[in-house]
Amino acid sequence: MGPLEGVKVIELAHIMAGPTCGMMLADMGADVIKVERVPGGDDSRRMVPPVMDGESAAFLMMNRNKRGIALDLKSDRGKQVLRRLIKDADVVIENYRQGTMDRLGVGYEELARLNPGLIYCEISGFGRTGPYAERGGFDLIAQGMSGLMSVTGEGPQRPPVKCGAPMTDITAGILAAMGVLGAYVNRLHTGRGQRVDTSLFEAGIVHTFWQSAITFATGTPPGAMGSAHPLNAPYEAFATADGWVTVGAANQRNWLKLLTALQAEQLQDDPRFASNDARMQNLEALRRELAAVFGTRGTEEWLQRLEQAGVPAGPILDIGQMHQDPQTLAREMVLQVPHAVLGAVSTLGHPLKYSATPAAVLRGAPVYGQHTREVLEENGYGDDEVDALLVAGVVVAADVPN
Repeated sequence: MGPLEGVKVIELAHIMAGPTCGMMLADMGADVIKVERVPGGDDSRRMVPPVMDGESAAFLMMNRNKRGIALDLKSDRGKQVLRRLIKDADVVIENYRQGTMDRLGVGYEELARLNPGLIYCEISGFGRTGPYAERGGFDLIAQGMSGLMSVTGEGPQRPPVKCGAPMTDITAGILAAMGVLGAYVNRLHTGRGQRVDTSLFEAGIVHTFWQSAITFATGTPPGAMGSAHPLNAPYEAFATADGWVTVGAANQRNWLKLLTALQAEQLQDDPRFASNDARMQNLEALRRELAAVFGTRGTEEWLQRLEQAGVPAGPILDIGQMHQDPQTLAREMVLQVPHAVLGAVSTLGHPLKYSATPAAVLRGAPVYGQHTREVLEENGYGDDEVDALLVAGVVVAADVPN
């Protein structure tokens, strides 16, 4: 019984940002019905390789915990089906380009007349207002235009680098889920729904808090600094004799603890490193001093020494190592869920822990059209009506157990 038990969500979204929002709500107990287009379904079904027995690994990751139907939204009968699904829904999520849903006759204004309490969540490249509202957007474009790529990478005169993860897609989905929850709380007080609008562009901007603070204060935008922090030092990765270690000794107390762990107490009296301000002004010199010490021992030995001294530190894990890390497993961030065709499949867990209404990951992503008949029958369609829609190609249903 998650905190959103009983909330009905219609997900008209594809690939990542919208499905991230739907996934977060589904993990919290909402009944998320993913509406995939006929023909073809979600584009992430074709983001292959890799595949697992013909099922896209990308689709499996983004759509666990949801029920799925396949519906032709370009047909009048398909639009009628969608309106029936939405009539008593709490939330609609969509991440199509500006005007797409209006052209289909299922935009916010029309659906709000049908269901005044509806929370209509839109995720786009640049938002529904402003000079770029008509533009399509992708994570790469948003990372570039939001300033993220200007502060990511090794440093000046190096090629621009984006964050390896699709940061703006995922963040936009999480922001959208937050927006839906805010609108839902308001509806509990007022009975009224509303439109919620966010974008990949804004999702990138919110990650620039420190860099924007520096630019507002100095008028000079900071550049890329590798793994270093723009305001505190030392706070970055250092090469060891056999790998890398990350060190967060960003305040004075941890700086002194670090010197003890490194047996480099002589640096305590060096005026170049006496305060955080001094360390930031002499960052390259600080890096050289610390790099020389870290290079004398292996990662595991340094991690033991740093932990004993109380200095925040950690290894750099690849994704597979992260999956096996005991903290990952203890926090249930890697789970097995049942899939209609594949059996048990691995997925990532939900990142929020509730003491009274825990989130849960209970089912794998739907096979294309897996829940079409089930969902239509729940919404008042008889067997003969569903069969007629199937014959007409308005819906697609998979012949698999639910």
